[in-house]
Amino acid sequence: MTTVKVAKARLLKYALAKDDATLEHPWGENVAKVKGKVFVFFGMEEPDAQYADYVMGVKLTTALLYAKSLPFVEAMGYGLGKSGWISVKKPKGALPTAMFEEWIDERYYAVAKPHGKEPAKAKAEPSATVAPKRKSTVSSAAPKARARPAARRGRARSSTSRSSDR
Repeated sequence: MTTVKVAKARLLKYALAKDDATLEHPWGENVAKVKGKVFVFFGMEEPDAQYADYVMGVKLTTALLYAKSLPFVEAMGYGLGKSGWISVKKPKGALPTAMFEEWIDERYYAVAKPHGKEPAKAKAEPSATVAPKRKSTVSSAAPKARARPAARRGRARSSTSRSSDR
């Protein structure tokens, strides 16, 4: 069974192996940054630190709902949880480091690469048989109300009030 300290070290090494990733220490924490932006928090190194049982903190989009369903994941404090940042505590049993690496990848590519996509292995040239995309236009006019079918229309009411019919 991997300890939190060993898992953090392995995940930090994994994060720092990314292109242009750097290690910085704001607030005394270990964080991995790319292009000057944090993409994963690893907390403080002291074993008796307040959050020593936390493995990492990362912002997710694609895997966010799944991550939040896990018992060892919670929204990050200081209001960061509202924008998708989560804190990962040490789970009971084995650490799913492969999944944590995927989460690190998701955030890294969101920060480091345009449109948050992993770079393609080899870009294929567009086929000459593919028709060009047409630009769609969106009308700003409100949709017109539909008339009710004749069978469902009520009978016409007279213009006089009901009380006069009695």
